[in-house]
Amino acid sequence: MGEKSDFSIAVILLILMIPLFFFMIHNIDWTTGGPEDPDQNKKQEQGADQNDDKREENKDDEKDSGDKKNKDKDVDEEKDKDKENGKADENKKKREVVWGVDSASVTTEEMYVCVNDQFGKPEIWGRYLGSKEGVSRGITKKEVQYLHDREIKILPIYNHFTKAEGHDRGVELAQHAVSLAQEIGLPEDKAIFADIEPDYPVDASFIQGWYDGLKDTAYQPGIYGVFAEDQALFEIYNQVLKDNEELGKEMIIWSAHPQLEITTKDNAPKYEPIAPKNSLLLGWQYGIDAKECHIDTNLFKAEIIEYLW
Repeated sequence: MGEKSDFSIAVILLILMIPLFFFMIHNIDWTTGGPEDPDQNKKQEQGADQNDDKREENKDDEKDSGDKKNKDKDVDEEKDKDKENGKADENKKKREVVWGVDSASVTTEEMYVCVNDQFGKPEIWGRYLGSKEGVSRGITKKEVQYLHDREIKILPIYNHFTKAEGHDRGVELAQHAVSLAQEIGLPEDKAIFADIEPDYPVDASFIQGWYDGLKDTAYQPGIYGVFAEDQALFEIYNQVLKDNEELGKEMIIWSAHPQLEITTKDNAPKYEPIAPKNSLLLGWQYGIDAKECHIDTNLFKAEIIEYLW
């Protein structure tokens, strides 16, 4: 009777201890080995929430910072583009005008080196068709090749006259200019410039004759002269333009006014030649009779190049 009673008591105690055992397992903090603290858990949850908030704030800050950097980068890129466009515009403006020379002498190696060293490399070189005794030497085929090998355009000049009067005379001289051009091998669609010096008598009929004599050929008519307002050439050409708009659109003008001084290529003045309004003004001889190299210095609108050889 005693042993059975003890056994019953033991079973009862064991049954009572099972719930207690599971309760203890459930509440033990396995990271520390002790029971869980509800307040501590709450603090940990709050801390985790705060960390999440900070991470979100950091993400927002990083995003804002990234956006600012991107904006700054875009601004810098726009500034760079503006600078590049500004340089391109500046280069374009510079390219609208080209520097050149003209000479009455044959372009030898010695002369080219003189010009290149003393003044700079010209893009255009004015030379005469045929020789005029005591005045100019005509360009040769060898000289043409020499200048072309150096990528220099040739501006053909015709000066075989001392009077620029009369329509028939203008036509006759134009035909002579064409024959000289063909002898040297001047390609079609290139310009020939009649050299009307300031002391030559001139009239409108001659200018019309020079134009008429060239317009039906393979070549483009042009005139070189001192187009100062006090010169007869200025007044006469002004009247020609009023009488013949077509001539004004096709006759290329190379003005020797105003006269400044000889300069190097880098020190050339701003392109500001003078000629009658509505003329096709594409060239300006701004400096004459250089002591070194015996050349004149010029500026040309770049569009003249298509008419040069």
